[in-house]
This record gives sequence, structure tokens and C-alpha cells, in this order.
Amino acid sequence: MGHFADPPNLSSMAENPLKRYIFASDFDQTLTFNDSGYVLAELVGIPVAEFERKAKGMAKINLVQQGAELAYLLLHDPEFRAKVRKEHLYQVGKHIRLKSDIKLLYEALAHGIDGYLFDFYVLSAAPVEVIHSALEGIVPRDHIFGTEFRYGESGEIESIVTATAGYGKVAVLKQLLVQLVVGPDHVIYTGDGSSDIHVMLEVNARDGLTIAVSESPHVSQIARRTVLSDSAFAVLAPILEEVARWERSRIRAFFETNGMLIQEWERVRTDWLTVRPAITEPAEALGVGSTNQ
Repeated sequence: MGHFADPPNLSSMAENPLKRYIFASDFDQTLTFNDSGYVLAELVGIPVAEFERKAKGMAKINLVQQGAELAYLLLHDPEFRAKVRKEHLYQVGKHIRLKSDIKLLYEALAHGIDGYLFDFYVLSAAPVEVIHSALEGIVPRDHIFGTEFRYGESGEIESIVTATAGYGKVAVLKQLLVQLVVGPDHVIYTGDGSSDIHVMLEVNARDGLTIAVSESPHVSQIARRTVLSDSAFAVLAPILEEVARWERSRIRAFFETNGMLIQEWERVRTDWLTVRPAITEPAEALGVGSTNQ
């Protein structure tokens, strides 16, 4: 999984006026269109419906941290333990469908925005082998933090070394802040579901920017911005607006310079309401009304 680098040289930073930010992203259904667990189940011949049933069951009773359901199954479920080996996780990475333009996003964040430097990290509960395989040649391995297993001689999973799920993402992010000497308000986090709630709340509380890439009420109510697109590059729009304070015309021009054309850009606010009939009680029952004098 990812490794924490040495702190940057402070004297060289003083000479370089770049504003440094951490851009941290979830993996499953944030940088991909499907979930690692579904692809793995299909690959080793386990019915996808069976994986879904087991994962939802664990989530419902809060048996594991949100997002760590696959890791739990790989370690404890007899069927998964019997069939899944380390090489299968690398194969999943090659079969999973990535969103387009991830490499372009990585390069733009690293080099393309005047006056800013964005360090791109992946924080995910998915097995780290899956992410390494899927993002090979796009995101450096030491910028990827996922669930790490300990394996036996035949490649079977023996134990979990660490799981970057739920509050585990917050812990990794705090370590990165220390290592990179970055303030908590210089953090951008993007994710899609309930496993991202802890880290989004942490980033919001410390004045960072959170971006949801799905309409799931779990995150869309928490994230400061929501972006829906098949292209990973689209998350740059709110970053350029909120962080760099660019006008829309400049953002459109930047996209076109990078070979991308914004055909539609609709910005709406979504209100999620649950409405039920009101229960009215007689005034006397509520202790309201006139009293005899």
C-alpha cells in the first residue's frame, strides 16, 4: 500500500510560492464504474447476487466499517477464502472499468494549474493489489492506500494488515497532513458513498473541500459540491471554482486547452425530504390552552 514520504524541504518551499493541497480520492465507484467485490465474485465464479446479499447483510448490522465488507469476506467467508488468491486481486484491477481521463486529471493537478500543486492520493477500502493493478502507470504506488493483506505460501489470505475504511481514511489523511506539512484547510476529498462519511465530515470541519460524485444521500448531503460525470477530469470544475477562484469562462478554456469540451454544465441544488402526515393532538393533551381562573 502507500508509504509516507519524508517531509519536504522547508527552505525550498519558502523559495517556491506554490500553494500546496492534498487531493484524496476514493476508488470504487469514484474512479471506477463498478465495485471491486462484484468484479472479483464474477471472476472466481461466485454469484454476484450472493456477494451483494452478504455485503448488504454486514452493512445492515454494522458488522464492519462501511466499505470494508469485501475485506471481511475475503478473510472470514469460507467460499471467498477457498477461491480467492493474491493473483485474482491483480486480475480484478485489469477487468474493472475505470472512469475516463484519470491520468489527465493526475497530470493537471500535478502540473497544470498556475500557482498550485495538488498531491494526488487514493484512499480506499478496496484491496491494494486491485488498485495498484487498475491504476498502473497512472498513480504512483506510494500514493495509494488500500486494504493490505498478509498471504500464505500458496497466495491465500491469512490476515488483514490494515484496512483503509471508515475512520481509517481519516487516520491516513492526518498522517499525510503531517508528512507533507499541509494545513487541514488545504485538503480536497472526493467520494461516492457511506464509506466516505467519516472523512468528509472531518474535511468539512477543518475547512477543506468535499466533492461527491454520486447522488447518494449519504454523501450528497455532506459534501460541499456534487459532480456527476463519466469523466474523472470533471472534478476539476469545483476545484477551480472553490480553490483557485476561477470564473466559468476560464474553467471552460482550461478544459479545452486539455482537449476536453464542456458540453453541458448544469448546477442545481438538491433537497432530500421525507414528508409524512403530521400527527395532531388535542390542545388539552398537549397541555396547551386556557385555564379557568
